[in-house]
Amino acid sequence: MIELVIEQRRRDLGGGFEVGRVLPFAKQRMVGPFIFFDHMGPIDLAPGIDRSLDVRPHPHIGLATVSYLFSGEITHRDSLGFEQPIRPQEVNWMTAGSGITHSERLEHARAHGARLHGIQAWVALPDGLEETAPSFSHHAGSDLPQWNEAGVKGHLIAGSAYGLTAGAATHSPLFYAHLDMAAGATAEIPVGSRERALYVAAGAVEIDGVRYETGKLLVFSAQASRVRAVEQSTVMMLGGEPVGERFIYWNFVSSSRDRLAQAAADWKAGRTKLPDADDAELSRCRTKLRLRRPLHRACKCEVCARPGKALRGLPGLADDAGRALAHLQCSNRARRGVNFPLRTRNGMPSGGATRPKETRASGPPASIPAAVPHRSICRRSFSASCRVPMKAHPARRGGGRAMRASAVRRTAKLLRSCAPLAG
Repeated sequence: MIELVIEQRRRDLGGGFEVGRVLPFAKQRMVGPFIFFDHMGPIDLAPGIDRSLDVRPHPHIGLATVSYLFSGEITHRDSLGFEQPIRPQEVNWMTAGSGITHSERLEHARAHGARLHGIQAWVALPDGLEETAPSFSHHAGSDLPQWNEAGVKGHLIAGSAYGLTAGAATHSPLFYAHLDMAAGATAEIPVGSRERALYVAAGAVEIDGVRYETGKLLVFSAQASRVRAVEQSTVMMLGGEPVGERFIYWNFVSSSRDRLAQAAADWKAGRTKLPDADDAELSRCRTKLRLRRPLHRACKCEVCARPGKALRGLPGLADDAGRALAHLQCSNRARRGVNFPLRTRNGMPSGGATRPKETRASGPPASIPAAVPHRSICRRSFSASCRVPMKAHPARRGGGRAMRASAVRRTAKLLRSCAPLAG
């Protein structure tokens, strides 16, 4: 009945704001057309919070974003001219199609404080509609059918389920619902879709005698099934018909890798229109990123105007986020005094390398004991900056996970005031 259980992975979007990343997952890239699923918060925001918590202007193609809140308020701005706050039990449905840019601001929390809690999902557009004209719609009240029965209070966010249809226009068969369940209440998981899942946003539920806690996505088989709330719980039901293979890069989704590279090039070249109120802010941000040029000889990357292997064969790495990541790797290599090109594997950065030729002027860095020679370099690290011998590796038995996490944190810090990671 349950084919797979996916547990959220915590991701820091900058400024200390964390989300629980659920989709995509290595063994389950999509559920129906749902290709991205983030659990925001819950987080308490005090009045006067820093603007680094805002999601800065960023582009999308080939998808529709679905924003839904349990508490708090977010202000949406986009390149079509819409500015719309979203509150609990409301939906902002933005179809990116051929291309749109938007930002998400915490203006209400900045003025009054708030407890922010919600879900950010992306729905991939089907073949033939990936390049549809961008659009935005806000839905509340009667557009979100509600029901209250036997301890279950439901809100249909999008699509059709439980004999109801939501007001948002969708581009492929799907369902997306929010259920508040009292302790002991049971609910049916909608049938009729090839792919279905349930996400536990709060509380705990039980299926076939097995308990599942907050933060778990349960992927179901085609058989009919029911869920019982062990305690007061909030769950999200989602599913639909598959739309085919999709590739995802940064904030772009497409069935074509070439289209992803083109979208990244358009963003870099400034051919993507920005929300009117955010234009000047992003220009300052890009200028700040371009000025990050270290003074050292070993740096070989596009940011330093000295292209190296790190930037070849990587579709779309010319955008700001990709340039910053490559430059961060370059800078870390330079600080360690290592001057050799970054190898690539399957088009992505690889930490594996034969023993490099070192040009160390002042001895090894403090993180590498002087008595340990540079041998057995970690070959599984995400970051090219991982040049620690396995004997001294803090993640020796974890396959380089600690070093990968460290690289991600450093990258997020660099990009905090520039390009957002998601939204």
